[in-house]
Order: sequence, then structure tokens, then C-alpha cells
Amino acid sequence: QVQLVESGGGLVQAGGSLRLSCAASGRTADANAMGWFRQAPGKEREFVGAVSRDGISTPYADSVKGRFTISRDNAKNTVYLQMNSLKPEDTAIYYCAARSLSLVRSYAGGYDYWGQGTQVTVSS
Repeated sequence: QVQLVESGGGLVQAGGSLRLSCAASGRTADANAMGWFRQAPGKEREFVGAVSRDGISTPYADSVKGRFTISRDNAKNTVYLQMNSLKPEDTAIYYCAARSLSLVRSYAGGYDYWGQGTQVTVSS
């Protein structure tokens, strides 16, 4: 089993920045590809971005491309989501996810483990 704990959420004004962290523990060898998803009230969970274990593959949703950056520190078993130029429509609960296979995926069903989420609120 892999346990994932997100942190770094909060309230920020539009145009501001936040950095989310996701710390993995347990069978971290099973946390290969890592992804970030978000879910706003009344909406389905949507893909934000992902990163392969080697950090080379980093696909993003079109809505965040150029504003958000995913990185990982395998020595710390931690994945980061740097969010810049935040907009009110970025308001959501952000979830970290891990999959045991190496290829990144952009759909929630492709991930085996999930964190509890962290709230991000962007005020206008």
C-alpha cells in the first residue's frame, strides 16, 4: 500500500501562487507515475497534470498549461505542484494520485492510490 498526504493548500488572491506537496509513504516503490487531479463543487474530478518517475514525462491539462508545473524529488518521495497566475476557476480540492506502473495517465481510473485532498481557494 502507498499512503499519500497532500499539503500546501489555502486561500490566495487571483494572480497569486501556491505550491502543493504530496508526500508518499509505505510501499513507495509502487508510486511510479504520479498525478494531480482536482474537483470543484458540483463538478467531476478532472486531470491537472502528471509526472513519470524519471520526471521526463509531464503532461498537463490545457486549462493549466503554462501556469502549473509538476516536479518530484524521489529521494524525499514527494511530488510538487507549483501553481502560478491562479484564477478563481482553479478553486477546487486538489488530489494527489499514484500508480504502480511507470506510464503516466490522464484519467482518474488509471491510478491506484489517492490522497485525502487539499483545498485551494482563489478569490477574485
